Amino acid sequence: MAGILYIVPTPVGNLEDMTFRAIRVLKEADLILAEDTRTSSVLLKHYEIKGRLESHHKFNEHKTASMIKERILSGLNVALISDAGTPGISDPGFLLVRTCVQEGIEVQTLPGATAFVPALVSSGYPCDRFCFEGFLPQKKGRQTRLTELAEETRTMIFYESPYRLVKTLEQFAESFGPERECSVAREISKKFEEHKRGTLTEVAAWYREHEPKGEIVIIVSGAPELKKKKKFKEKEKSEGQDA
Repeated sequence: MAGILYIVPTPVGNLEDMTFRAIRVLKEADLILAEDTRTSSVLLKHYEIKGRLESHHKFNEHKTASMIKERILSGLNVALISDAGTPGISDPGFLLVRTCVQEGIEVQTLPGATAFVPALVSSGYPCDRFCFEGFLPQKKGRQTRLTELAEETRTMIFYESPYRLVKTLEQFAESFGPERECSVAREISKKFEEHKRGTLTEVAAWYREHEPKGEIVIIVSGAPELKKKKKFKEKEKSEGQDA
């Protein structure tokens, strides 16, 4: 009988954010796959979890997904964790899940921590409709994507490195307009958690003077609906005249 693949979220900051179910699943798993075994060892030791630990990260997941699938088919129950948050959300996990799903293996994803949800809710921008962009391409396709997102009316969510934060906010200001509102969440669920809100120009200026550190989530308000509707009407009018 085949085993099960468990996707187990881990805290993005405070270790108290770990769920009872996540602890139980990790203790009962035959094998735990971790993005970085050194980082995860701290968490596992804290909760006295002594299961077998192996690495599964973006540099080896293409090679190991098939082998892990075979081990699950042989009866092993495997739990996948990342350094922080939910595997698959801007972290390794997608390829393994897809491989298991295609093979008919049961996949159970536990509810739990992910950085963008508290950042979004705390931003004060609409949460009913939003789009998650994660990390934007660094070079090829970046400007094209920013141009496409300029008219996005839903709240937008981005992940970014603290070293690139100011430059990214400046690029957002150029593409979305300097007065577009944003909220930068830093060090979610940690001791020095911070939320800086304002226009893209204002927040970029703040971080030029205050060097950012830690994990960053950028929340950007969507484009006004009226602006989008106006452009659509102008386009319709132009097409009608051409006809």
